[in-house]
Amino acid sequence: MRAIPSANREPRPGAASPVPLIATRAVAKHYGAVRALVGVDFVLAPGEVVGLVGHNGAGKSTLMNVLAGTVQRSSGAFCYDGAEIGAWGAREAQACGLRCIFQELSLCANLSATENTRIIHASLRGLGWRRRARALITAALDDIFPGHGIDPDRKVAELAIGERQMVEIARAFTQTSVPVRGVILDEPTSALGHTPTEQLLAHIRKAAADGIACILITHRLNEILAVSDRVTVMMDGAAVADRPAAGLTRSDLVAMMGSIEAHGGTGRAIGPAADGAIVVDHPGRDGADRPICVRRGEIIGFAGLDGHGQRDRLRAIYAATSDVPVAYVAGDRGAEGVFPLWSIADNLTIRSLKALQRGGFVVPGAARALAEQWAARLKVKAPDVDTPILSLSGGNQQKVLFARALASDAQVVLLDDPMRGVDVGTKQEVYALIRAEADKGRSFVWYTTEMDELSNCGRLYVFREGRVVEEIPGAQINHARILEASFGGAQTGASHG
Repeated sequence: MRAIPSANREPRPGAASPVPLIATRAVAKHYGAVRALVGVDFVLAPGEVVGLVGHNGAGKSTLMNVLAGTVQRSSGAFCYDGAEIGAWGAREAQACGLRCIFQELSLCANLSATENTRIIHASLRGLGWRRRARALITAALDDIFPGHGIDPDRKVAELAIGERQMVEIARAFTQTSVPVRGVILDEPTSALGHTPTEQLLAHIRKAAADGIACILITHRLNEILAVSDRVTVMMDGAAVADRPAAGLTRSDLVAMMGSIEAHGGTGRAIGPAADGAIVVDHPGRDGADRPICVRRGEIIGFAGLDGHGQRDRLRAIYAATSDVPVAYVAGDRGAEGVFPLWSIADNLTIRSLKALQRGGFVVPGAARALAEQWAARLKVKAPDVDTPILSLSGGNQQKVLFARALASDAQVVLLDDPMRGVDVGTKQEVYALIRAEADKGRSFVWYTTEMDELSNCGRLYVFREGRVVEEIPGAQINHARILEASFGGAQTGASHG
């Protein structure tokens, strides 16, 4: 067995060993004619944090699945802890202390967090395994996410998506007989609110100081800059850049990915189509909860700390809106969005079947044309619209859900934190598309956990403890005002008691 050269990349100062924990040379992965990886060199030192960035479909998740053993490489060399490896599967990765937090969560929904913890720890067996597993996952949750409030014996299916994400993350850092040596985090904050995100980033730095190597994949570039020692950029299945993170800016990362990022104002003015016609008029649940009013052509934002009632209100609006056609874009695409056994075309056109019928039957040519039109408009990266949707990256799956809503007759589109796992370039394209559709008269109600996205909105409703506590007009949208309302600042407290 021999080590793979580190391609002149020095490990992080203070790393425990000069021998890379992970190193690949010319790793490739093909799915028939689709070339997901085209010869990737990658190195990760013990105790190092590497940020991995790139557009959707760039090959990031495929590379991580190869490293985690859940996907077998087609060719190339792979080295772990200085030894060149032939066959490498998930069991071998687990036995060597390499963990992966998947973008599409790997938890068994019908089991509890305690039971899910047992799955990855062979030593949790015999009498008392449940007690030990419960203590293990509880300690990890408490360590990473203080104040999480998660019951480890509750079924995962009953947890909110942010709570499921926290369980997946905490489980990856649990240790029994095998120490954790490396953790791959693929979009770990995509469903987390501000506080748990900050807690996780702090834990990544702590883990690195303890010698645990981490690979962080996220489209939230500020997170990459906050914790990474080095940044690797992927494009079209290849690693195209690798630079120390020190001194890099967000603009540098965007330029390295070949994107042009638009810089918006502090809040979008109401468009010309916002003519005063009310399309959503949803009452609050009591006197302390403000009603939601949306006019034709408006983009309305839902803000506030995650888990304070925004999703419940979106669903309530969806159920109560009958006067105009409405569509819902789910943020939890795995559980609520995609039909996993269907193609891109079938997933995209399901909301428009009535309009595609002639004599009670769907016209195949019309359905395919609609799918191709909107897949092209949102730049879904796939060979054709007959491609199974699960073969797409998470971000491209999310584009299909957007296309489903926009291709329909919906006059009101409800967005449930829809940019999870979507790259920065695509985000700008989707923002522009939403604004263009609003100018044509469509209305959007947009819940997002990303503060920067709120600048696309004409007005905001801020939630706290399940109620709308403040309405902020577009010209007054800023981080300080939102945070003050979210935490119950002086102005909000004076207004609402």
